[in-house]
Amino acid sequence: MDAIQNILTRTSVRRFEDRPIAKETIHTILEAGMSGPSCKNARDWQFIVIQDRQTLEQIAQINSPTAGALKHAALGILVLGDLEQAFASEPDYWIIDASIAAQNMLLAAHALGVGAVWLGTWPRKSRVEGLQKLFNLPDSIIPHSLLALGYPAEQPKRRGFYEEGKVHFDKW
Repeated sequence: MDAIQNILTRTSVRRFEDRPIAKETIHTILEAGMSGPSCKNARDWQFIVIQDRQTLEQIAQINSPTAGALKHAALGILVLGDLEQAFASEPDYWIIDASIAAQNMLLAAHALGVGAVWLGTWPRKSRVEGLQKLFNLPDSIIPHSLLALGYPAEQPKRRGFYEEGKVHFDKW
């Protein structure tokens, strides 16, 4: 699938088949996340791959009722910001860097036939603190977002997203 087609056809998948994702596929998805740009090449992200069913259910409870897709996903990926790696004079760029990594992983998953949905964590304090506690994270590691991944049990309909009214040329 070419890059433009991949971007234009990606959808959020919340229902998954009951089958595992191969280690090579997981590796490729993570490599895609690590291949995105980061501020001053700080590479200020970390990832936790979660396959344990009980842990996925705990995360779904912490992250909100809308994170229920994790309960049936083959795995979850917790995207984390690493403040010790962040660019010193602009440390908040970790948020953008983690967002880019998450988007790259969503696109890679789609290209590989794996369904995924992005589940927001940052800046919700209760979610961030709940995940920090669950994984016993050091203070310098901040939960950013969660991805629920699995082979799609259904393919949601994709609608066009282009909105002419949101585009401005040369002036507001």
